[in-house]
Amino acid sequence: MTDQVLTESLRNIGIIAHIDAGKTTVTERILFYTGRTYKIGDVDAGTAVMDWMAQERERGITITAAATTTHWQDHVINIVDTPGHVDFTVEVERSLRVLDGGVVVFDAVAGVQSQSETVWRQADRYHIPRICFVNKMDRVGADFWRTVEMIKERLSARPVAVQTPIGVEDTFQGVAGLVEMTATFFFEGREEPPQTGPIPDAYRKEAELRREQLIEALAEVDDQMLISYVEHREVSPAELRKALRRATVANLVTPVLCGAALKNKGIQPLLDAVVDYLPSPVEVPPVTGIHPKTGELLERHPRDDEPFAALAFKVVADP
Repeated sequence: MTDQVLTESLRNIGIIAHIDAGKTTVTERILFYTGRTYKIGDVDAGTAVMDWMAQERERGITITAAATTTHWQDHVINIVDTPGHVDFTVEVERSLRVLDGGVVVFDAVAGVQSQSETVWRQADRYHIPRICFVNKMDRVGADFWRTVEMIKERLSARPVAVQTPIGVEDTFQGVAGLVEMTATFFFEGREEPPQTGPIPDAYRKEAELRREQLIEALAEVDDQMLISYVEHREVSPAELRKALRRATVANLVTPVLCGAALKNKGIQPLLDAVVDYLPSPVEVPPVTGIHPKTGELLERHPRDDEPFAALAFKVVADP
């Protein structure tokens, strides 16, 4: 029983994005706020934990996929940080084969970019459930809702916003969570935790409208939510969270969050979303492979009583 609970508490995720969308910056904040590192690594300064190669630190880009493990809310999160540059997209392809879920990072100013489309199609090929993080909300020209629309139109996806931003560009200060209908405010100081409170009056009407749109979108793909919607029942946060998880794991919707990783904003709710919406290993479909001796086609289910099977997705020679 202990092993089963442990397996259900695992999240094997990859961070994927177009180059310079802030993917490694997001990963570095995740490691810091989960206690994996004691200081925040900086890509430009060459101190990012996940950019471990000398060439990566010199150029300030991710060249090869790097893996690490951290913890959040009694869950174990295995993270693969992948390259964003098109020249190294084969690293993304290799990594996706061993992932159960993905976090796709978008630039709030540029929206969906060319390599965003490439990595999205790669994730589609392996049927990877995803959540999206619209980064750089503090930049001039940032537009959360334009990016959500671009995800829908250019990626043929079904994005569902689970947050709405409070402020934009240099006034971006937090998010209104549409599941709990509470506001979370962030501070640039890395040591100061976010504060949760009521949604400000200036943003409450929009949040209520966006929550209704979220419920409508889920009602189109989830039977239990459809019943609540047509009977005009009040949908509780717990019901909404469960419906979001079912639809996300089934690859029917993609939850969208936002933040500004460089300013330490939006990381904790993103981690909550990883735990709440992305699948554990026991929730993914079985995999097929060829027996190395008999050539027989075999199927393996993610269960403890199944024979051992593994895939080495990356081999590193350390001189």
